[in-house]
Amino acid sequence: MNAQPQQEHHWLDRLVGEWTYEIECGMGSESDRSQSKPKGIEIVRSLGGFWTVAETDGEMPECGTVKTITTLGYDPKTDRYVGTFVGSMMAHLWVYSGSLDATGKVLTLEAEGPNFSDTAIVKYQDIHEFISDDRRTLTSRILGEDGNWNQFMTSHYWRKNDK
Repeated sequence: MNAQPQQEHHWLDRLVGEWTYEIECGMGSESDRSQSKPKGIEIVRSLGGFWTVAETDGEMPECGTVKTITTLGYDPKTDRYVGTFVGSMMAHLWVYSGSLDATGKVLTLEAEGPNFSDTAIVKYQDIHEFISDDRRTLTSRILGEDGNWNQFMTSHYWRKNDK
């Protein structure tokens, strides 16, 4: 194989670099969201121009200090972005499949995993949005029994610039 990265792979290059993040958690209104804002660092590198590998080291609500690894790539055969997520605070391997919106700024990834009470497997979405080249958000949602998506976490990322 001697494939060449495609335009969709190049979109992932925007993620490469070192980022700081801050998390807001909770469902419902602003007043329901956690008052503490856990923080951490994410380092994203490219793997051959086809994949990104993101490693985080930081805090997560109700989990303390955690480490996570996210892989993201693009599968031209299915025309979908694909990837995985694992974390030091859980035993579940999250498998992503998703697509970009028409603006090219929002990547919505879908996955299945245990609900908050660990009694069923449910649908989740992780929505990555670029605000600028140096600022992005990750919004996580769970599909409720009522068929509505419920946001439970938003991570705000700022690119670390060496100046």
